[in-house]
Amino acid sequence: MKYDEFIDQVQKRAHLTSKGEAEIATLAALKTLAECLPRKERNDIASQIPRSLAVYLKQPSLGPVKQPPPSTKPITTLEEFFQRMSIREEVPPEIAREHAHAVLSVLADALSKGELEDIITQLPLEFYYEFFEGRIKILWKERKT
Repeated sequence: MKYDEFIDQVQKRAHLTSKGEAEIATLAALKTLAECLPRKERNDIASQIPRSLAVYLKQPSLGPVKQPPPSTKPITTLEEFFQRMSIREEVPPEIAREHAHAVLSVLADALSKGELEDIITQLPLEFYYEFFEGRIKILWKERKT
């Protein structure tokens, strides 16, 4: 998937009015996701998405969005995820949640089945139910046919 296609899909799925809003939501979600995953997994994901987005998984402190206070521990709850994304986007957590759903659904579409399954095994179970349950069911159906 190319950069413009990724951002266009985020804009549509999040019902955003501009490409700029979609870019900010995407950067915020990818940077926040990076705080949930080990470096190896972030690099594996980065190898399957546009280079201009991959950098935010590899080096989540880069870029134009606001940074939350540094933390020494990885994000382990959805509440933490949405709070950090909210700070980065400068939107309420409820809006950050909607945007996270859009970005992570596009990300799931951009990744190989194996990589998506790898991500799921690296994240807390509540992330699976929040973001990926429906996508994995689709993948399992595709494998059976």
